[in-house]
Amino acid sequence: MRRTSRSAPESTRTDPDAARSSGGVGRTVSGDNGPGAHGSRATSRASSRGRATRGAERSAAVAWGAFGVLVSVAVWWVFTHAAAGGSTMIAAFRPEQLPDAVGSLLERGVVLQDAATSLWRLLGGLLLATVLGVPLGLVIGSWQRVRWASAPVVQFLRMVSPLSWAPVAVALFGVGSAPVLFLVAAAAVWPIALNTAAGVAALDPAHLRVARTLGATPFERLRTVVLPSIRPHVMTGVRLALGISWVVLVPAEMLGVSTGLGYEILNARDRLAYDEMLVVILAIGLLGIALDALAQVLLRERVVRT
Repeated sequence: MRRTSRSAPESTRTDPDAARSSGGVGRTVSGDNGPGAHGSRATSRASSRGRATRGAERSAAVAWGAFGVLVSVAVWWVFTHAAAGGSTMIAAFRPEQLPDAVGSLLERGVVLQDAATSLWRLLGGLLLATVLGVPLGLVIGSWQRVRWASAPVVQFLRMVSPLSWAPVAVALFGVGSAPVLFLVAAAAVWPIALNTAAGVAALDPAHLRVARTLGATPFERLRTVVLPSIRPHVMTGVRLALGISWVVLVPAEMLGVSTGLGYEILNARDRLAYDEMLVVILAIGLLGIALDALAQVLLRERVVRT
């Protein structure tokens, strides 16, 4: 009895042309080698080109940033040498004076201690501003009449320099860290409150109606709908408040305290150690850059990949 052979399915048939081109080794033709596979490869190539472009842009940004720093240092060197004349302060600001000044401050151990103290005050004031600003923003953003009624007062207080409250802070809290925390919080509370209110006002009312229809309590609507929706606004407010607080902190530490970077500037000035004063100023700027970069990493939106 003759045995009838069954032909292989189309998706697994050996391609003779491919076998001849590869030296006699047959190649199995899969059904996946269609337009979809070509589209996937094209998408992969486009993604690779995009990553390469972004990498090149980052490298160019770093290179140009380094170039800008070098030009700034050169201008700094030329200015301090040309304009010094008989001024001992400008002469002390020359770049070549920095190594000795840094060594003197590190030997005394004041820079790291003062930086830690200033950062502690900054974070304390920022935390206090967040605790006050987020609920205030929720109230202002949730009810239009409250927003209308509070707008003149909030705008007035926001436009008053926080340092204007320094005599009041000293009278209320005495000298020490308490008035500094008060001034930092007074500077940071308004960006947080106003950005929170903007986030609540921009919330889609349909989301709240759906949650209410499903039987969610006011606290559940706040926890599951409002707070997740306004998170980007709150994080933006915190980052803005961080920059403002750092600017206000230094002069606030010149008011009756004996520690901190602001105090160290006054201490160096009183000792006529202008080179050390310059080192502290540079440390303030570098710490500010580091804080802003850290805030960008910690407060950015997390993208969940599926």
